[in-house]
Amino acid sequence: IDYTGTEPSSPCNKCLNVSWDSTPPCTCTINFTLEHSFESNVFMYYGLSNFYQNHRRYVKSRDDSQLNGDNSSLLNPSKECEPYRTNEDKPIAPCGAIANSMFNDTLELYRIDNDTRTPITLIKKGIAWWTDKNVKFRNPTGDGNNLTALFQGTTKPVNWPKPVYMLDSEPDNNGFINEDFIVWMRTAALPTFRKLYRLIERKNNLQPTLQAGKYSLDIAYNYPVHSFDGRKRMILSTISWMGGKNPFLGIAYITVGSICFFLGVVLLIIHHKYGNRNTSADIPN
Repeated sequence: IDYTGTEPSSPCNKCLNVSWDSTPPCTCTINFTLEHSFESNVFMYYGLSNFYQNHRRYVKSRDDSQLNGDNSSLLNPSKECEPYRTNEDKPIAPCGAIANSMFNDTLELYRIDNDTRTPITLIKKGIAWWTDKNVKFRNPTGDGNNLTALFQGTTKPVNWPKPVYMLDSEPDNNGFINEDFIVWMRTAALPTFRKLYRLIERKNNLQPTLQAGKYSLDIAYNYPVHSFDGRKRMILSTISWMGGKNPFLGIAYITVGSICFFLGVVLLIIHHKYGNRNTSADIPN
């Protein structure tokens, strides 16, 4: 579901030129229909286009020691984070361009049945890699577990509406170990990508996770993409025993394999035609 809002008829067109600090956020609703039921667990993604997370300076603009909870790096971030290293003479936590540009739209899904909207339960935990959540990203350490005190002396990224220790109300999903933040910090290799946003678990084996029918997507439109001709979309997907629907790897294997086969045939012809040309030549005394 594309909700960028570039089309005048789109419900999100009114939010097209939203800014990072719009208060209150612009909201819009898009109705859509699922033609087929989703039987197993459903994965809800947000997708961005024309967003180059693979730019060299962008990829380097982070401090892994700070993200791993190192107290000295918290107050003295790496110079790689410039120009998002400090703000108003205070160190930024988390520093860098990747964190500063974190995706912050809020998506809510509803099923429409006889003009009644029923909210779909979206699970926000379990969306990040285990190694990221438990190894690479850690909160600062100190006396007590009060994140407000642990992050004292730092300031929020420039584009963030609130500091990192207020990303979630649950302590095990707040600060640097917030899973939405961790997912965003794993940069994409291509300019068109999608990242896991929420999980929809199957509760009843007798009923599909999402039945075919009418649905609505409520969007708190905070993330501006129109300035760089980007696009935003919400994706619903499932996986089978073979994994999810992602043709990139298969296409890459077939392409590389075809090129290798073609080059092998060409080299075989060259070897057959020219390889034995001088083998029977007389060697002069």
